Amino acid sequence: MAYLNDTQRVAYVRDLFTRIAGRYDLVNWLITFGQDDRWRARVLDLAALGSGQVLLDLGTGTGDLALAALERIPGLRVVAGDFTLAMMRVGRRQRSGSRPYWLGADALSLPFPEATFDVVVSAYLMRNVIDVDRAWAEQWRVLKPGGRVVCLDTTPPPRNRLRPFIHFHLHAVIPVVGRLITGQADAYTYLPDSVESFLTAEALAARMQAAGFVSVRVERWMLGTMAIHSGRKPAD
Repeated sequence: MAYLNDTQRVAYVRDLFTRIAGRYDLVNWLITFGQDDRWRARVLDLAALGSGQVLLDLGTGTGDLALAALERIPGLRVVAGDFTLAMMRVGRRQRSGSRPYWLGADALSLPFPEATFDVVVSAYLMRNVIDVDRAWAEQWRVLKPGGRVVCLDTTPPPRNRLRPFIHFHLHAVIPVVGRLITGQADAYTYLPDSVESFLTAEALAARMQAAGFVSVRVERWMLGTMAIHSGRKPAD
């Protein structure tokens, strides 16, 4: 990935997720030992959603967060946005019950007016954008005053005695599982590399604060390799 410019990286990431869309959820479940649903549930806990509010699930993929929110909160209005249309098509085919409004959306240039949403959530979005600061700025822009943002993503593993085992899982187990199930070897080389090259949890929190968010909190999960960031846009 280091040799790709920004335009090439955007195209590569979109193509990568298009190729693995059909098996993405299964691989995630396997490589997280079934814990990814638990983390998404925690995202929704922190989102503190209410009936009649408007939620944006940004980088929705197959819509796991959006659909879980609809199941949890009657009367919630949900927009599920992603720039990889193939992922959303999989979600639309596989799910039943209440539906979000599915929309093609670039996290760096959201197609919404200012102050549209009460809450913005995301899962595994931020490590894939080419400009983290711009992505936070866009989420700030579309949030209503007092609105909340919650972000689930990977964070580089801590430097402790478990690091060699985590490294083995990232660079040996995940590529093998991903290749066997999807047939896309490069996708599951890119994903572990993106984990280790992404910002630390502390650095991502600092970027949130620089964008204007307050009450920024970080929770770490899965031996410190996952982090949930939450914050709030100040009320006027």
